[in-house]
Amino acid sequence: MAHHNYIAKPDHGAELSVLAYLVTAGAVLLLMMTFGLLMRLEQAQLINMGPMWFYQLMTLHGAGMVGIAGMAGAAIMWHFLRQYVDLSTPVFVANLALFLVGVGMILGSVLLGNFHGAWTFLYPMPAKSMGMWSQGAAAMFMGGLLVIGVGFLLMHLDVARAIIARYGNFSRALGWPQLFGHDDGEAPAPTVVASAMVTIVNVIGLVAGASILTMMLVNLYVPGFAIDALLAKGLIYFFGHVFINATIYMAVIAVYEILPRYTQRPWKANKVFLASWTASTLMVLFIFPHHLLMDFAFPTWMLVMGHIIGYMNTFPILIVTGYGALMVVFRSGIRWDMASKLLFISLFGWAAGAMPAFIDGTITVNYVMHNTQWVPGHFHIYLLLGMVAMVFGFMYYLGKAHQADEDTLLDRIAFWGFTSGTLGFTLSFLYAGRESVARRYAVHLPQWIPYDRIGSLFAALVVLSSLLFIARFLLRLGQAGRNHSRAPLAHGSVAV
Repeated sequence: MAHHNYIAKPDHGAELSVLAYLVTAGAVLLLMMTFGLLMRLEQAQLINMGPMWFYQLMTLHGAGMVGIAGMAGAAIMWHFLRQYVDLSTPVFVANLALFLVGVGMILGSVLLGNFHGAWTFLYPMPAKSMGMWSQGAAAMFMGGLLVIGVGFLLMHLDVARAIIARYGNFSRALGWPQLFGHDDGEAPAPTVVASAMVTIVNVIGLVAGASILTMMLVNLYVPGFAIDALLAKGLIYFFGHVFINATIYMAVIAVYEILPRYTQRPWKANKVFLASWTASTLMVLFIFPHHLLMDFAFPTWMLVMGHIIGYMNTFPILIVTGYGALMVVFRSGIRWDMASKLLFISLFGWAAGAMPAFIDGTITVNYVMHNTQWVPGHFHIYLLLGMVAMVFGFMYYLGKAHQADEDTLLDRIAFWGFTSGTLGFTLSFLYAGRESVARRYAVHLPQWIPYDRIGSLFAALVVLSSLLFIARFLLRLGQAGRNHSRAPLAHGSVAV
């Protein structure tokens, strides 16, 4: 079945819902970045809010950033996938509504109920708070996560329905007939392959997350309903790791769709591309034990598997996507603007962020480095300069009324501020990790404080640059009005 003969019907409601996701993402992202900055300032002893507030903000920052990355990635995936399959706008809107309800519950549990058990909510801590928060606050936090998870599950099930209706099954959507048989050039578009992969892994991850959240909610009110603590930890880390990985696998669709429109070269789903996405579908599900290498109680075979797959997972998509982007751009005469620059630098951010993880995934290194700031260094690179840069690139792409429009000086300042700010901020984490600065500590030793102060300075630069990006997007939306409701672009068109 050829992929290019389906054209989505113009749907103003669908376009507005994508914009609603992006406006929500911009607002929550800025709030969570501000919380992150406050945490760094507290560690740097430049402000004094106290450990209780630090851990409350850490809990909100962790849960909020994971959730909002998921929403922004979903907006990108859904916007482009509509060109290939028939998606349901009401289900997409329902996900946003459930997300906002869940966020309200989580904010209430932390800010009103003092819950500060981190996004990992590890069993049995929510139920054993030693008087720091109430049973109701713990229930509200886990319930909020559950509501958000249900919204995402509904959206992914709708994506699965639409993909199966169009392609017959997931093996076709992943391009297996072309991968394992004759490549007839009729493989699904990269957007469809990526969406199929994300849907498979996220449905499994969300069901695991919902299972452990439900068990822990029962345990909260029926303490006799005991849970194996190791099983609980495994399910939480499996769910969390799959979900946060899926955010960048959704967001990279912006690169696959938008860069070819700038260069007028198609991004082909060849055998190497299809093989890498199939490999990553499996590896993302089995890699999570690399977070548990310090757990002597975990089965050895799981830790070995996490170690090996942690090494292997860095290659398929990154090399294929990175190399593919270089080939699409090389000697294409591409006109660089904010959207294309952000999307291109995002691939560097993804690749660079994977490298410290690759190092930390080595068991002997992990024993020393895992509970240091090396780890937040790794994931802040790939989330900020990778995933978030893809989202900002998509925002600039949607907000641009005419291809010939020039970027303003303020845009360029924001771009370099964001890039250098992120590099400085994350390198201060990595260097502090190399010096054995512990992570998740509200109070730091005197010799750690210089790293915190440098990190705070760069974090402020990141927040200001992001504020400029988001303000610019919102202003352009206001100016554009009805006359620039963006009709879905057919695959391969080069409108920008």
